[in-house]
Amino acid sequence: MRKFLPLGAFLLLCTVGLHAQKKKNDVINDLESKSEKYSEIAHEIWDLAEMGYLEEKSSALLQETLSEAGFTIETGIAGIPTAFKAEYGSGYPVIGILGEYDALPGLSQEAVPEKKSAGGEAGHACGHHLFGTASTAAAISVKDWMAKNNIKGTIRFYGCPAEEGGSGKVYMVREGVFDDVDVALHWHPSSANAASAGAALANKSAKFRFHGISAHAAAAPQMGRSALDGVEAMNAMVNMMREHVPEDARIHYVITDGGKAPNVVPDFAEVYYYARHNTRDVVVDIFDRIVKAAEGAALGTGTTMEYEMIGGTHELLPNLTVQKIMYDNLVKVGGITYNEEEKAFAEKISKSLGNESLDMKMAETVQPYKETAKAFGSTDVGDVSYTVPTAGLGTATWVPGTPAHSWQAVAAGGMSIGSKGMMVAAKTLALTAMDIFESPKTIEAAKKELEERRGKDFKYVPMLGNRPPALDYRK
Repeated sequence: MRKFLPLGAFLLLCTVGLHAQKKKNDVINDLESKSEKYSEIAHEIWDLAEMGYLEEKSSALLQETLSEAGFTIETGIAGIPTAFKAEYGSGYPVIGILGEYDALPGLSQEAVPEKKSAGGEAGHACGHHLFGTASTAAAISVKDWMAKNNIKGTIRFYGCPAEEGGSGKVYMVREGVFDDVDVALHWHPSSANAASAGAALANKSAKFRFHGISAHAAAAPQMGRSALDGVEAMNAMVNMMREHVPEDARIHYVITDGGKAPNVVPDFAEVYYYARHNTRDVVVDIFDRIVKAAEGAALGTGTTMEYEMIGGTHELLPNLTVQKIMYDNLVKVGGITYNEEEKAFAEKISKSLGNESLDMKMAETVQPYKETAKAFGSTDVGDVSYTVPTAGLGTATWVPGTPAHSWQAVAAGGMSIGSKGMMVAAKTLALTAMDIFESPKTIEAAKKELEERRGKDFKYVPMLGNRPPALDYRK
């Protein structure tokens, strides 16, 4: 025989549910009413296009925005001038929202659907101007909801610089700035709306610097020892090594200094390397072999070599307890719709990517939920995820099919397409934080899951060691 709730209890549950939905709708509507304001902030950061650890004005703008909204600001955290945290409330739970704002070198682009440099040194090809702004908007919205409804706890925004190779969050984790956080939330620009359990590759990077002896390349070549020969010998050996590493590993390099003139034997040369894999132990092994190749190259070319660790990040450890809540809220918020101007822009972008037609489903809908994902890139959020239960999402800030780190991503991120996707992220982050504040059991379950997934004997060891922040890696 089936049991039914008493009518009074049933009506009470309905009333509570409707009230909860109304609060969420109020937050969504409030954020939508401020979309123009946040779009202006994002576009200002897009114009600045400041690279890792150089984001002085971008960081200051977000600090000012949060301060004006009633947050207490602490700057220069973890020994990084452009890192900060903004806080409202007191006590537990502590919910952290991550924000980024660094640009990529060499990707200056106007907000137009054809390749056209804006004349700068960098561009927001990964959409971090949107990332930082949406997270700021979400934090402020949650703060307003807490104040209105007398919610206990702390909402905290983390200003996280130099994600692009600078491992800013790693130094922050190392210095304990996340130690009292119960749950961390993040997002990332994308060409689709998705909140499945994410994945990211562990990464270790360094700059290898070779020193030789300069000489006239024609009159006295025997007197010279080419630092560039050292770099090229190293690259040749690493390229041969590719056959003997796991097939899903990745190794990238770029010669950052190869000399100044062909008729001068270069006495200095530098090459910048990344090693990646979905398991950090494999990355460490590959990186150690790269170092051996560099040492051998120096020995064989009569040069000397030194290297500087630049970055190192853990793989991402998703928290399914929080991730499912994030997904449900993204479904509630939904995707975006382009107006006619945006459609025309998007069609040109899509053609530049080699597509015959524009498929809008990725922007208009939410991708189905999955508990596993294949990793392609890396993020220093990985280190946060091994410290705090962490969940994230991606939203369609770029034209469907657009890859990150492309001029097409910069272009869409600088106009209304990017701003629309940004507000989807802000709304989803805010709703998810609200759910967590009101559910102590969720926090308890998320922490239990973290302990189980990382192992009871886990001890956090930063992959970049004890070096100070690489504040000049983009100079």
